[in-house]
Amino acid sequence: MIWDYLPYLVGGVEYTLALVSGGLAIGFVLGLPIAAFQVFGNETATKPLEVYVWFFRSVPLLVLLFLFYWGLFPAIGLSLDTLVASIIVLGLRSGAYQSQIFRGAILSVGEGQFIAARALGMSKLKAIGHIILPQTLRISIHGWSNEYAGILKDSAQCFALGVVEILTRARYVAIATDNALAPYFVAGVLFLVLTYGGTKLLLGVYEKTKVAGLIGRQ
Repeated sequence: MIWDYLPYLVGGVEYTLALVSGGLAIGFVLGLPIAAFQVFGNETATKPLEVYVWFFRSVPLLVLLFLFYWGLFPAIGLSLDTLVASIIVLGLRSGAYQSQIFRGAILSVGEGQFIAARALGMSKLKAIGHIILPQTLRISIHGWSNEYAGILKDSAQCFALGVVEILTRARYVAIATDNALAPYFVAGVLFLVLTYGGTKLLLGVYEKTKVAGLIGRQ
């Protein structure tokens, strides 16, 4: 009987990937400038960013989902679909984690290159954009692959809001068939395939950029 429900379970992959891709995209847009500002910005002005990073890295994701969907969003007059609300929360949380991935990558580039670029007459923004950030992005790929795997697994917690992703569908099938083992096993396999495939793809990108960098230096 479980095979009759297999297309329904696999259909949850679309929602899971929407959660992951949306969360990663928002996290990237937030995380990269936060990291750059933390490294190159004024120390006093970065305090609010540190609070943001500390808050979203400290509070459990399930609490954040409830806090925003049933608390903050209604309080400010927003009525969001559960999928959209979940993507926003995942993105805000991922932004905190990605900012530290990018921050570590920026610091690993070394201050000497930034100083040299400034000595050649580049503006601060141009030196960051043309010298520091391209290297930062390549160095960050390993950490970003870990963030991908993390946000993929975290996306399962969005079942608490009713998003019909993989875990939610597995739960529905388990109830309908009175069989918990098979649907949850299929859900586990789907997450395993998505985790392996995504991280493999990102590490492949890293290797290609590494080879391109070596050729460029030659």
